[in-house]
Order: sequence, then structure tokens, then C-alpha cells
Amino acid sequence: MTKYRNEWKFICSDQDLVLLEQRLSEVLTLDTHAGPSGIYSVRSLYFDDYVDSSAYQNAAGLPDRAKWRIRYYGGGTSHHMHLEYKKKTNGRGKKLSCKLSPEECDEIIQGEHMKVLWSTDRDLLKRFCGEISTKLYEPKVIIEYDRKAYVEPITNMRITFDMNISASYEFDKFTSGKYLKIPLQEKHLHVLEVKFDDIMPGHIRNIISSYGQQQGSFSKYYLGRKKLEEII
Repeated sequence: MTKYRNEWKFICSDQDLVLLEQRLSEVLTLDTHAGPSGIYSVRSLYFDDYVDSSAYQNAAGLPDRAKWRIRYYGGGTSHHMHLEYKKKTNGRGKKLSCKLSPEECDEIIQGEHMKVLWSTDRDLLKRFCGEISTKLYEPKVIIEYDRKAYVEPITNMRITFDMNISASYEFDKFTSGKYLKIPLQEKHLHVLEVKFDDIMPGHIRNIISSYGQQQGSFSKYYLGRKKLEEII
């Protein structure tokens, strides 16, 4: 069974990012899936239902939240695309996922989810297609950013720097990656995410707290929705 993990978020500046990375790199290792540079792109297409339940949960600050998204990493979709169901409760989150083909993704975007439903044996995908029919889920925003990730395998800790966060409404171009990108933050601001199971190691906590970052809430999905509302 997938367990809930702590998820802490911090806003940091260019200078904070550089200083934090210098110290964290001494006690953590780069994610081996990221390639030589350590940086990779993350592209997510978020869905919401006919009453925008996920957006409302964020706006109201509810302790229990859930989101559906399709995500892929790097420049292509051929081997890295997944359907994900993300659930949070009281600051702890867990994620269910299954593989998804670019063709299935395009069919869902185009409203052909019933075709996908009857052709798959993946339970999570069946559930999502069923909810599209009953709750009228549809694409709401594309979120893209560059990520650098550090890991600590013994305690199952993962720390990520998310940079150049942007939003887009060109859903039909999601699998190609050739969509308009609208920045969500000022250029010099980034998001630090810290994920761990039960207890954050003291030396990691000391490094993060030494730069004065305040833990806070930062929903890329919700801020992306708000940004699109401003321009559309």
C-alpha cells in the first residue's frame, strides 16, 4: 500500500538556491534518473471536474485534497508518461500512478475517454476514465518547470529545486511540448520541495532553516489556474 509522506515547500531566491545546493550536495546525491546535468523538465496536464473541486480545495485551504494529472519527464513522451492521482491530507501526500501512452493521452484530451476505458486493463486508468464520465473531468492547465533533484536513499528523502515554472492552456499540444508558456513567478524565484517519510534528519533541517526560508503552501496547479484566469 502506498503510504503518505511529508511534503514541505519553500520559496527561495536565486541566491538561496545556489547556497542551499552547495551545502545539500555535500550530504545528498543527485537523482540518477536526471542525466549528466542533474536537471530535467517536468510537464503535467491537470484535470478538474465540473465544479472545479481540486481548485476549490486549494483556495479554501482544506486539509484533504486530490488531483488528477498526466505527467511526463524530459523532452519526449515515449517512455516517461504516467497518469497520476495525487492525494494530500494534513500536509502529507501520496501518489498512485500507472503508465500511459501518448496515444491514450491524446484520446483523453480529445474526449475519447470511453475508447480508452474499454481498451485498458489498468485499474487507475479505468477509474479516471469513469470519473471523466460521471464528474465531467476535463483539462484545466499545463504546468511545466525545470527540476533538479537530490536524494537520500536510507531515509527515503527527496529534495527538489523547481525552476522556471510556467502555465499553458494549449492542451492539444501537451504531448508535443510546443505550447505557449506563461511564467508563474518572478524570474529570480523558485520552489524548494522536501519530501520524507517520518522524520527529517536533523542535519538537513539545519541546512534548510539556516537560510531563513519559511515553510508555506505553493500549489503549482492552483497558481497556474489563477494565472490563466488573468489572461484568458
